[in-house]
Amino acid sequence: MQILDWQALNPAARRTVLARPAPEARAAIAATVAAIVAKVRAAGDAALLSYTQQFDGVALAELFTTPAEFARARESLGKEQHTALERAIANVSRFHAAQQLAPLSLETEPGVICERITRPIDAVGLYVPAGSAPLPSAVIMLAVPARLAGVTRRIIASPPGRDGDINSAVLVAAELCGIDTVLKVGGAQAIAALAYGTESVAKVDKILGPGNAWVTAAKQLVASDPAGAAIDMPAGPSEVLVIADETARAEFVAADLLAQAEHDPLSQAILLTTSGELARQVAMAIARQITTLSRQQILRQSIANSRCLVVPNLATALSISNDYAPEHLILATVRPRELLAAVRNAGSVFLGTWSPEPLGDYCSGTNHVLPTFGYARAHSGVSLDEFQKRITVQELTPDGLRSLGPTAATLARLEGLDAHASAVDLRLAALGAA
Repeated sequence: MQILDWQALNPAARRTVLARPAPEARAAIAATVAAIVAKVRAAGDAALLSYTQQFDGVALAELFTTPAEFARARESLGKEQHTALERAIANVSRFHAAQQLAPLSLETEPGVICERITRPIDAVGLYVPAGSAPLPSAVIMLAVPARLAGVTRRIIASPPGRDGDINSAVLVAAELCGIDTVLKVGGAQAIAALAYGTESVAKVDKILGPGNAWVTAAKQLVASDPAGAAIDMPAGPSEVLVIADETARAEFVAADLLAQAEHDPLSQAILLTTSGELARQVAMAIARQITTLSRQQILRQSIANSRCLVVPNLATALSISNDYAPEHLILATVRPRELLAAVRNAGSVFLGTWSPEPLGDYCSGTNHVLPTFGYARAHSGVSLDEFQKRITVQELTPDGLRSLGPTAATLARLEGLDAHASAVDLRLAALGAA
């Protein structure tokens, strides 16, 4: 892992070392995705079957997982695996259930009542990647808040394996979260089916979940079309930024960096430390630990995108972190909670020696579907809010309209909108004549 002195870098060099790796040929990806989406809209189920055979090497007999496949999935997992899934679901449920907002009602002035009520989204599509590793944790992070929010129609889409089945852990997690509709299709074609519908796939109102460059491009494309579907957020490869002082344990820091780097060759791990000695120890620990891990090919590519920056103090580290806006931020310092007030931009924060990032990925209770690629400057991670709508309500009494109506009419005429003013004036006239 490359170690650099932050103070020795000029502004251009600083931007370069913190630049995120970007997928090549973005224009080509966008063009390919547009063609896939158009074909699914035109050919429906036939296009889904064709693309699944082309991209996943599977000739599907059924587009959806059958009850028999769910039963086989249940039987294939051991008791320990079932228990782990159930415990993760319980913690995620507790944390997200606490996010429910009470209805709001306020009389802003006499006779003028303003309210806010919450309603669930009617139908959502939950995308669960497969790729080089199945992600039952993604099922939990999406399906639990969808259920708690009261979404009535929930469908999972996920790429099938070579045998034509969805990963057993993914199916068991779906069933434990109350979902029995799992589309065995992935990639841009799955996003198109969810957004526009086919003969077999009912259109949804919103699509949530992480994915590769093609999935992300498809989500952005359908979100820009009024006939398509809303999305949770843009997303890129996973990333982590660790801020560490001289008290941090090098082996732990190295493990935290590698935990995110193993996701994807384009993943990025950044270490900001006030200790040059810790930087050297972490680099050596990374070199040792990589040799014991199964995803070495991915790790060696992603570590090439990663950096260790030696900074003069923790304030500088926090400033760099806020500019970078990491998906995951780990504060491995002697008093990490004291730094939390200075954190402005991050998807999820992990405090101290005993809070490894994988706990947030799986089972602490927080959500792991988070903004990447700097989107944490303006976006939050998935929460209960993503599955709900806030609707405002207002009700005025006759006295309330008499008092406030002239103000609305004046402002309407100030904007040159006389029809707006008339809608108020007619009522005021009727009240005056009453």
